[in-house]
Amino acid sequence: MSLDIPYVRTPGPDGRDITGQVDFSQVPRFAGPGTFAGLPRLSDVGESAAGVIGIPFDSGVTYRPGARFGPEGIRSASHLIRPHHVELDSFPFAKHQVADVGNLAVTPFGIEHAIDAMVSGLTAARERAGKLVILGGDHTVAYPSIKTLFDKHGPISVLHFDAHIDTFGTYFGASTHHGTPFRRAAEEGLLDPEGCMHIGIRGSLYDHQDLSDDRALGFQTVHASEFLTTGLHGIADQMRARLGDRPVYVSVDIDVLDPAFAPGTGTPEPGGLSSRELLFLIRSLAPLNVVGADVVEVAPSYDHANVTSLAAAHVAYEFLSIWGL
Repeated sequence: MSLDIPYVRTPGPDGRDITGQVDFSQVPRFAGPGTFAGLPRLSDVGESAAGVIGIPFDSGVTYRPGARFGPEGIRSASHLIRPHHVELDSFPFAKHQVADVGNLAVTPFGIEHAIDAMVSGLTAARERAGKLVILGGDHTVAYPSIKTLFDKHGPISVLHFDAHIDTFGTYFGASTHHGTPFRRAAEEGLLDPEGCMHIGIRGSLYDHQDLSDDRALGFQTVHASEFLTTGLHGIADQMRARLGDRPVYVSVDIDVLDPAFAPGTGTPEPGGLSSRELLFLIRSLAPLNVVGADVVEVAPSYDHANVTSLAAAHVAYEFLSIWGL
């Protein structure tokens, strides 16, 4: 029996073959290489137009830990993803090279040191792997990701799916944690205040001042309750109108989903979106200039039947799919 992994290969627009998923007609899905959706590793293809990268870091959490195991859980749950996207009628892994970049190895013992390592690691990865979907890890990872994108694109518009605003301040003496990424990015001038938006907000707060501070940073908010009144198409229209042609970073905290769809997360909040609603809204971003994305806060130790990891895997697949149109 050969130990070589058979990949599906298709001709690319430049005449070079694109290496797609493992050929699952020859290899059972549970016996593949362990990469996201059975894609090749970046080290095997040299460079790619898009990819996924894991950041197994959760030292910034304020409640339940465990998101450091998120990348592992998401990759495992992704093995059922097939090459044809039914809703978009496309083959996202055949249009351009997509790869699994692997994980960034960052220290769990110091947030500032970890952020420095994330900035350098993501900068290097983007030079070879193009557009990236980050598999978290806790939401702290969004801050260094935005820093690296700012260096290339200038001020970034953030479309933020979450139960919480994550523009909070210092907590227990820590100025940077999973509740602060967008506040720190805004304070450093990394964000475009005319193009930032929260979707799905519903979590309780300590003080109303948090909302005032959030508005002052430039964020507009769509609360989870508005899904009942405005509807999906209306919210999609609001997003596209707000973002326009700006460079957009889309950050998905999996707790934007109701705990019925995503129990495996650190700060669950009832009353959230369904998986169908979230995936629809991501697909609606296809015409926009999405330059990077993440899906974070998956904590497999609190998951049941891998439903949270499965939802997160399909969120990542949606980003790779709209980039492949």
